[in-house]
Amino acid sequence: MEQYDVIVVGAGVVGSGVARELARRKGRFLVVERAPDVCEGTSKANSAIIHAGFDAEPGTMKAKMNVKGNRMMDQLSEELDIPFKRVGAFVVCFAKEELPKLQELYDRGVKNGVTGMRLLTGEEARALEPNLSEEVEGALLAETSGIVCPFELTLGMAESASKNGVEFSFDTEVTGLERQGEDWVLHTSKGDLEARAVVNAAGVYADWLHNLVCEKKLHITPRRGEYCLLDRTAGGHVSRTVFQLPGKYGKGVLVSPTVHGNLLLGPTAKDIEEKEDTATTAAGLAEVLEKSALGVKNIPARQVITSFSGLRAHEDGDDFVLGESAPGFFDAAGIESPGLTSAPAIGEYLAELIGEKLGLPENPDFDPIRKGVPKLKEMEPEQRAEMIRENPAYGQIVCRCEEVSQGEILDAIHGILGAKTLDGVKRRTRAGMGRCQAGFCSPRVMDLLSKELGLDLTQVRKSGNQAQIVLEKTRGEDQA
Repeated sequence: MEQYDVIVVGAGVVGSGVARELARRKGRFLVVERAPDVCEGTSKANSAIIHAGFDAEPGTMKAKMNVKGNRMMDQLSEELDIPFKRVGAFVVCFAKEELPKLQELYDRGVKNGVTGMRLLTGEEARALEPNLSEEVEGALLAETSGIVCPFELTLGMAESASKNGVEFSFDTEVTGLERQGEDWVLHTSKGDLEARAVVNAAGVYADWLHNLVCEKKLHITPRRGEYCLLDRTAGGHVSRTVFQLPGKYGKGVLVSPTVHGNLLLGPTAKDIEEKEDTATTAAGLAEVLEKSALGVKNIPARQVITSFSGLRAHEDGDDFVLGESAPGFFDAAGIESPGLTSAPAIGEYLAELIGEKLGLPENPDFDPIRKGVPKLKEMEPEQRAEMIRENPAYGQIVCRCEEVSQGEILDAIHGILGAKTLDGVKRRTRAGMGRCQAGFCSPRVMDLLSKELGLDLTQVRKSGNQAQIVLEKTRGEDQA
């Protein structure tokens, strides 16, 4: 039975953040993930916002981790080579009687240690953001709010962890956990594993894992949020994230630019029972379009290129559950918004607790720098030309919408934690994220995955093992 110092369950943004911080210490560490890649659960479908920290109740783990994670993001984005922009955010209200609620948010932000906040009139807010609705009576401006790519943040931390010695085991489902002496035995679909400590970063399944070993039980409700993503032609409609203050119109949705130039609308919020139900609904998407128009006028809804939904892990206590819940068992449970913002801080917090408990010494060889797949589209012409001269594959465009080359896709497949699926390539390179939504490039990307990984086309998946694309090949294709 393989033995480790620490096993992290879950390769989402929190599990990857914990893994990277553990790599700053000496030890044998493993991340187990039931999916074939990182960022396959909650982390792949969210608002991509780095929250300022004014919303969480002062003194909660949400508040502490949010503010700290926000402050870590500038250095982290440089170290991990990921896009991050501090564009700022508005919270808007539509009635004068709601203005005191904006003041409450401001006061809460001050208590949480948030800087760069201002209260504005509707006119002052529209002067900064011309497409704000005429119905806006006032706004809270939070200048430290930002936007990030959730895929690249998760991948960046996971690849940094792997580069520094953390092992990853994908397609590995946890089936049980029990205490044996001073250690934990993790039962998985690939056999038993032993560890001195276990980190529970299992997303919507974190309550199940926690309840196997802890007397105080948790209950997590999957909270589904639906989104609409608009083309880059709509990306400049707002320059900041625009939130709505809950009020007489009900719970609002956000309108936000993305780091890649699109416009994002959403999410809805509906509690469901099924932990895998990420379907979109006609009613949900209609709600997104209707409510987003309350705060921002003239949204070009005809430019929607895709819709999606994600699940947030809402714990009944309405706060992050962090820390040692049983001897050597550490929870990172109930991680909903602002979980993306908080993930680096959660990783640091738990790694410090675990390091002290296990007596793990500092790793002097830890290298914080990670380089992602090169983005030729973002390079200067001279640099791009030099890349193509050195490797002609960079000159062969596979995804026309996002201008992604064959060379970039090959880099994604053969990287530190290489892509094994169509979605894995998409998250690393953006191939398939453009206006045609992979209508043109999918066959070519599938062909590259097949050849580079030695897979038959029927074995190439969109995402998980059940997401088969080619069911069978014709006789003519076999002969070809």
